[in-house]
Amino acid sequence: MGEYVALKRAGADSIKGLCPFHDEKSPSFHVRPNHGLFHCFGCGEGGDVYKFLQQIEHIGFVEAVEQMADRIGYQINYEGGGTSVQRDRGTRSRLVAANAAAHEFYVAQLREPEAETARKYLTDRNFDGAAAQQFGCGYAPGGWDVLTKHLLRKGFEFKELEAAGLSKQGKRGPIDRFHRRLLWPIRNLGGEVIGFGARKLFDDDTMPGKYVNTPETLLYKKSQVLFGLDHAKREISKGHQAVVVEGYTDVMAMHLAGVKTAVASCGTAFGEEHLQVLRRLLMDDNFWRGEIIYTFDGDAAGQAAALKAFSGDQRLAGQTYIAVAPDGQDPCELRQHSGDAAVRDLVARRTPLYEFVIRGLLAEHNLDDVEGRVEALRRTVPVVAQIKDNATRKGYATKLAGWVGWDDIQLVVRRVGEEAKKNRMGATPTTGKSGAAALPAARVAESSSVRPAPNDPVLFAQRQSLSAALQYPGIAGAAFDAIDTAAFTHPAYVAVRIMIAKAGGTAVGLSGAEWVAAVSDHTDDLMIRALVSELANEQLPVRSQNDIPRFITGILARTQEAWVGRQIAELKSKLQRLSASEEPDTYMALFGDLVALEQYRKSLAAQAMGNEGYAAGA
Repeated sequence: MGEYVALKRAGADSIKGLCPFHDEKSPSFHVRPNHGLFHCFGCGEGGDVYKFLQQIEHIGFVEAVEQMADRIGYQINYEGGGTSVQRDRGTRSRLVAANAAAHEFYVAQLREPEAETARKYLTDRNFDGAAAQQFGCGYAPGGWDVLTKHLLRKGFEFKELEAAGLSKQGKRGPIDRFHRRLLWPIRNLGGEVIGFGARKLFDDDTMPGKYVNTPETLLYKKSQVLFGLDHAKREISKGHQAVVVEGYTDVMAMHLAGVKTAVASCGTAFGEEHLQVLRRLLMDDNFWRGEIIYTFDGDAAGQAAALKAFSGDQRLAGQTYIAVAPDGQDPCELRQHSGDAAVRDLVARRTPLYEFVIRGLLAEHNLDDVEGRVEALRRTVPVVAQIKDNATRKGYATKLAGWVGWDDIQLVVRRVGEEAKKNRMGATPTTGKSGAAALPAARVAESSSVRPAPNDPVLFAQRQSLSAALQYPGIAGAAFDAIDTAAFTHPAYVAVRIMIAKAGGTAVGLSGAEWVAAVSDHTDDLMIRALVSELANEQLPVRSQNDIPRFITGILARTQEAWVGRQIAELKSKLQRLSASEEPDTYMALFGDLVALEQYRKSLAAQAMGNEGYAAGA
């Protein structure tokens, strides 16, 4: 992490610096090398080294693991699902190297006389040499095995070239997969070339399809790859916007026109897994900060695609937009005919998905007569009623009345409301995994919305006890595990205590990042996960490492003492309501419990008083 952030010492086992994930003037980004964790107390980002790489490089978990393996020379074994096939890290490295060598070859071929048609294809679409270089365009020559022989001479084996999707077995031996086509390299989030997209140039080209892509390989999974994402990922994360287009030249046109958040699917329709890739860049905690803009065609296929998006994730649909170019042009054609400003204007004039879908349905009806307007309302009211956000739904119900030309606006709003109520009545509530599942519903809800104040003196001991259990489970040990959940009074702290128990307690034998991850995995509440990260990285108020065992012993005793004190208060209240003469047995039993608890509390107080770290921290 020190390669990305200037870090300085900040305590017994902590170093800190300015957070790379948000702008700040005072350092709040803390790294705990002994625990393998980081946490920013400003923006809440935290986790282990893989999470850091995922966030800073905008790559997936697998890519982060592979990058770390490369750094330390560690060999990763890959196991096929349900098979005995094993692919070691060396195999993947060889496939990456083969693709990189192929890309270098293809780029060089684009400068050769044979590639004149490919260069003309690009220049006809206003892409000069600099644009071709920026996006790594290349050319596959016409010989059957030119690339294959070139790579074999470089020391690659045919089985590696076949596994990378670069070559295949022909009738007379190994041959190239691509011939006489303009090529674009397809890269993963880490920037590695993992495949190619090839565009037909000649009428006598016998390869099927205008576009042909690398087949599915160990590296290339078309349902998970987006062309241009290696260029766009930082801008998408920074600007909170992603523009989804249909082709390679559309991505190029968008980026060159100044819309640097454009991406496209490769060899398949844009699907749920592609959306998940963008989610990782656009998601901030548990809400969307940005928007996705689709450049659908204005035809029936575009309308169907919009309807599909409408019926998907409502959190996403509410911030999804549609941009349709004039005369059904794609972004590349629009830039050719009208220039860069027109492309930027296309994105700026985007239409909200809800509006696009509703207006598209209205266009199928004659709104000039009463019958047509009635039928249009019958068709669109149920659609508007699907909008889950109450304010948004009412807003579009009002707009619908205006678009249809219906004078009684309240009637339309009322009908939409009634339809939405039917939808709710017919829905089956679902619940997700929760680390605080044992809590009463009200307390779980509260834990997800109320964050405890870090400096609350009433909750100080509870907070430090949880920090101790997360940071030093071996020291906290049985003393922490013996503390009842009821000893924690804030719902968020109760949730964390339950998660620690569900992870097996401090006695499970885990530590560091592995232990924190095991605890975090027991909730989907992002606020609670952030709290766990915060507690796991919070500096304990001790002067040196040697003071940590003493501090933990004392703080756990203080937490236990406070809980016993509450039990004593309850017992005293019960005794005041009892009559010693009328219910002597009950009274004496409770009095005996009170005496025992008072003695226990005194011993805990003595233990806590010996904790100098607690006194300094309080």
